[in-house]
Amino acid sequence: MNMINILEKIENLKNEKGWSIYKLAEEAGITQSTLANLFARKSIPSIKTLEQICNAFNITLAEFFAENLEIEYIEDISTFKKYKNLDDKDKELIKLIIKKLLENKKSP
Repeated sequence: MNMINILEKIENLKNEKGWSIYKLAEEAGITQSTLANLFARKSIPSIKTLEQICNAFNITLAEFFAENLEIEYIEDISTFKKYKNLDDKDKELIKLIIKKLLENKKSP
């Protein structure tokens, strides 16, 4: 993915949300001028800035750069990211639910 594709992808994601540059900047925790300059100068964002932009869109950097990955795989990444934010009690509950689901699949 080249620099212009990165900016196009950000623009497309922004448009899908119906966000302005201001709204994206607000959601990403970066200044509006930073975003405006990226597009005006057609410059590539730093990894930190791109990570903040991805967080605003609730996607990972891997999801941002994924072009031909299976949708299920991308959903798994997103689910795992959410799982990491759970507390230990909730993680144990999720593990128990998965265990029970797998046991039910094995039973006729």
